[in-house]
Amino acid sequence: MQRRWFSSSLMLFSTIMLTHLCVTNNLAQAEPPEGFVSLFNGKDLTGWKGLVGNPKSRAEMSPEELAAAQEKADEEMRAHWSVVDGELVFDGKGKSLCTAKDYGDFEMYVDWKILEGGDSGIYLRGTPQVQIWDTEFKAYEKHGADKGSGSLWNNKDNPRFPLVKADNPVGEWNTFSIKMVGEKVTIKLNDQLVTDNVVLENFWERDKPIYPTGQIELQNHGNTLWFRNISIKELD
Repeated sequence: MQRRWFSSSLMLFSTIMLTHLCVTNNLAQAEPPEGFVSLFNGKDLTGWKGLVGNPKSRAEMSPEELAAAQEKADEEMRAHWSVVDGELVFDGKGKSLCTAKDYGDFEMYVDWKILEGGDSGIYLRGTPQVQIWDTEFKAYEKHGADKGSGSLWNNKDNPRFPLVKADNPVGEWNTFSIKMVGEKVTIKLNDQLVTDNVVLENFWERDKPIYPTGQIELQNHGNTLWFRNISIKELD
């Protein structure tokens, strides 16, 4: 009788653990919304590359110079970005992770998570940035962190702070919905509108509008970061 009870308990425990693993795996590798394609396959770094300079400096390189610089950047990228349990993980060293493809107008979703003191962002068309940070970190208050994540922080002439603070606590997952059409960006953070059709200024060449196309970059400031469920839909 005791052995039968033990066997039944073991089977129940195994079922619970298997269910938990399946749920966790599904969260890390959820199917993209209808009409979207995954930018991250949950297995490896296919479709991603290391960071070389910026849009202006890359445009000034010869094809040979760019290829050599990209090879070196990819090697460095693989040393610091990895895939763990279906999630993109950055170890806090090295440079940003970039899409191998350039994008014009698009909608995208991305889940992200930071630790205490975290500071990150997402570059659109190679340009900073949709801000991510620890909104309770006292040292960042002078920069406006207490106002929340999800704004175009490097803007000077257009709004640079979010409409509302919608961040989940540090250590929990957050979800961005980002739409970029022309030079304007709309962002929702955890289903709350934080940036409403705001012009993204050209950080690299302030006298010019934002570039019509460019890569998407997952930026870092020396912190451990996590990203998952990255999907995109290009807009005609």
